[in-house]
Order: sequence, then C-alpha cells, then structure tokens
Amino acid sequence: MSSPFGAYQSEIYLRGLAGQVPAFTTDTARLEDAARGRMEPGPFGYVAGGAGSGATVRANREAFDRWRLMPRMLTGATDRELGTTVLGTAMPAPVLLAPVGAQSILHPDGELATARAAAALGLTMVLSTAASNTIEDVAAAGADGSRWFQLYWPNDDDVTISLLQRAKSAGFTVLVVTLDTWTLAWRPADLDHSYLPFLRGIGTAIPFSDPAFLAGLEKTPEEDPQSAILRWVPMFTGTDKRWDRLPFLREHWSGPIVLKGIQHARDARRAVDSGVDGIIVSNHGGRQVDGAVGALDVLPEIAAAVGDRLTVLFDSGIRTGADVVKALSLGAKAVLVGRPYAYGLAMDGESGVRHALRSILADFDLTMGLSGHRTLADLSPDTLRRT
Repeated sequence: MSSPFGAYQSEIYLRGLAGQVPAFTTDTARLEDAARGRMEPGPFGYVAGGAGSGATVRANREAFDRWRLMPRMLTGATDRELGTTVLGTAMPAPVLLAPVGAQSILHPDGELATARAAAALGLTMVLSTAASNTIEDVAAAGADGSRWFQLYWPNDDDVTISLLQRAKSAGFTVLVVTLDTWTLAWRPADLDHSYLPFLRGIGTAIPFSDPAFLAGLEKTPEEDPQSAILRWVPMFTGTDKRWDRLPFLREHWSGPIVLKGIQHARDARRAVDSGVDGIIVSNHGGRQVDGAVGALDVLPEIAAAVGDRLTVLFDSGIRTGADVVKALSLGAKAVLVGRPYAYGLAMDGESGVRHALRSILADFDLTMGLSGHRTLADLSPDTLRRT
C-alpha cells in the first residue's frame, strides 16, 4: 500500500483553486518564527529556549546540515511504504510525537488537542509527566490512538508506582524514562522572564490528580496550591538516579521500557546490560547541557554499538522531512518530533498540530520518493554524504 502522506501537497494546491491557503506556513523549519508572534514572551521562551548560550540547540541543527542526501534515479519509487512497528506499536510512519510538558501554555486544550490530532493521523503520542491534563483525560481524548507514557521519575516510590499503574490502566503501552532532566539547566529565556509554568501550577495535572501524591497533602491542590507546588518541586527535581535503580521500574512496569537522553555509546551499552528495550538518542532539544554535542552527531556510533540489541530512537532537532530521512539513515528506528507540533498547537490548536505534522509527513514521504527510496529498509548510511 502506497503512503498517503504526500497527498497533502495536492490537497493544499486544490484548496488554492478555491482561494484557500494554509492557516500558517508549511515550512516546518520556520514554525518557531511564526509562533513567536502569537505567544507571550514567557511561554514562548519556555518552549523555544535552550540551556545557557543556546549552543546545543544550534549544534543539533548544524549536525543535520553536515549530512546531505545522495538521490538515486530510476528506482521505481512511485509508491512508498513507510509503515513500521516499534516496540509492538504499529505506526503508519516512523514518527512519534515527543513528550512536551505544560501544553496549556500553548493552547487552552493543551495535550487534549494534541492527543486528538495524533489519533486522527494514526501517530503515537508520548505523554509527558509534566502535562496540563491528567493521564486519564488525555487517554480519553486520544480514544483508540496509540500512546506511550514519559516518566519524570519522582523521588517517592509510592508516587512512581501509582503513576505507572495509572498509565498502564489508561492504555499507555511503552514507558519512556527521561534521564537528562533530573534538575533544570540554566535557561536564560526562562530566567529573564522569571517564568516557570510549574511554579504557577501549570504542567502539574498528573501529580496533582494522583492519590499517592495527594496522600502527602493536608489540603487539596485546589484549596492550597502553594503547598502542593512545594511538595512537587523536591519530589520531581534534584536527585540523579543511578543504573541500579532501573530494576525498580521493571518490577512495576510490564511493557517495554525506553531510556531517553542517551548521548554516549558507553551509556547505550549500559542500557543494553540493564535489560531495557530501547533508548532515545537525545539531548532534550538542547535544553539541558549548554555546549553539548549535537544529538545527530552521536547517533551513528550509538546505533553501531547497540542497534542490533535494542531499539534505537532519535530526538532533538527534527524540523523537516529530510531530517527524518537523515536520522533513519544513520540508524534510528523512528524519530520523535517536538517543537514543530508544539508551535502548531500554539498557532491553531488541534488543527495546527495536524497541519504541522501533516506537513512534516508529506515532506518526508516526497523526499523519500524523490531521493529514490521506496521503503524504510532502503535507508542506510550510504544514503548520505557527510560534508
């Protein structure tokens, strides 16, 4: 069956005959600039900003620019098959929605709009622990759509167990454990505006609705929000876990476990030894360590080291369809897209998320065909040339 994603191009052109143009740009690399004009400075800085000088944010994009596609001709790439299965989850394309917290700062519907858009496209949404809506409400909004749960690992075992049980009961099938954000980096974009949504009770819906978390409060978060926030801060920040804690998660989660934030081949090998099912090569979109290596720069060596023993996914810097092709060619089984759909949410809610994602998927589909590739199996390091 041929991939239908490229048809979005024809749909847009045909609408043009009736005088209709897209609500905002189809150039997904320019969505940040478009969203800047729609958002307040604090929320925009929180989404767009990086750690320190922003060097790692820039390094992520520069890493993509160092690789160029090598198109092949006369390959019969008229029809493409882009579907895949990742950790038991069937996907129409190797693209997932990365966990993005506090989405209500982008649009009042927040993660509910994102879940509806993802389900409509058949894509897998990864829900952040730092969501503006509860696990159960997001699951209901996503209906039959596939969903994974991202864990910011609490410093309270009872709360951790409760969150995992809730996620499993709500139909989340894969656990994504973020390793690189056990405390917040120095982020000037947030500091300059004195803006952190969690201290305002935004992005705390999941713990604030959790029975184990609430058991430690004398009053509900609605009655005494400050006490709830003061309980949240030390529970979700400030403690770097160790490798020997991973068996605890396996004890309380029966599905696949993925470690997000791997940037070194040695850590990737440790992940294999720990028995997890996958890793996400990611530097948190440049938000955590200033001056770090671009995520794509380390993907080939990590994929070579462990790609035959666990599932390697990629996150950090994906903006276009060509970026997806490059990451897959360098060893990723699938990629996670974050900021582009977040900006789409800010621009036009659920419709904006769908437009941003359909634009990336169409670009990916057409780039696959025009560079001479019919299936994901056609992609390899030989697809690219490093400049």
